Amino acid sequence: MKQLVVLSGKGGTGKTSVAAALAHLASQGPLAGLVVLADADVDAANLELLLKPRVESSEEFWGSQVALIEQDDCVGCGECVIACRFDAIDETDGVYRIDPIACEGCAACVYVCPTEAISMHAVAVGESFVSESRYGPLFHAALRPAQENSGQLVALVKESARQAADAQGRELLLIDGPPGTGCAVISATTGADAALIVAEPTVSGVHDMARVMATTDHFGVRAMVCINKADIYPEGAAEIEAFCAERDAEVVGRIPYDLTITEAMMNGEPVTSYRPDAPASRALRSIWRRVTELLLDQHQDQHQHQDRDRDQRQHP
Repeated sequence: MKQLVVLSGKGGTGKTSVAAALAHLASQGPLAGLVVLADADVDAANLELLLKPRVESSEEFWGSQVALIEQDDCVGCGECVIACRFDAIDETDGVYRIDPIACEGCAACVYVCPTEAISMHAVAVGESFVSESRYGPLFHAALRPAQENSGQLVALVKESARQAADAQGRELLLIDGPPGTGCAVISATTGADAALIVAEPTVSGVHDMARVMATTDHFGVRAMVCINKADIYPEGAAEIEAFCAERDAEVVGRIPYDLTITEAMMNGEPVTSYRPDAPASRALRSIWRRVTELLLDQHQDQHQHQDRDRDQRQHP
């Protein structure tokens, strides 16, 4: 099974639109019925808006811990207020309470409480889902507002999708990754065979793309690049291509600025399904063909390498 993760240096580059289009295209060719989808952008999951999945199961995700004061045991000494560096403890009329949103879970208040009235409790910070979409099983999640541990939730989503793909004998895990280069991106990228980076020809486009490519390089993940809205600033697109040439990263295609993508999003459809003959759809089909070619070449290279290793062990 191969893992392809779609990334971008920042939000708003069209990453999810590209991922949704690839999910649709994968369902139309030789990989039909052999793809598992994962939305690893748990802070702002929206792949489901374009795939219209039917939720089959859900589970709460328990992440960080927060402190809780047992009022019957509290003597109102105020030591917890002094120890808290995050101003998470308030006192009103002699009653001390902890704001669960402001609490960072450091447990300093627990250690200083003379009556052991404070204890740590796990909280549900999000929810994970297993759904069935038009283009295959979709594993996704939603992190609740003001909560952390998105990297852990991404790891859960991805591992659940990987296990399902293995159990069902599917050949591709297609991941809509988070934007940027934070912990969630690392979780989504680790273990992937290739990354498709969606870049824009803007002033910051090369910089954003370079940061993501540094992450893929660090984890030994092959990077490919597609340039979205490539025709709005040809000089910027050329700069991206020059940068990729220096890094031996292939630019697998250019997507033109096309309002059909916006129309498709408003109608809850991948652009390749909404209007197959649109300029953006034609470009995405070309990109998908090249991506699958590179994944296949990589797959064959790995098998050849494994065959050579086996021969060397059998005939030293």
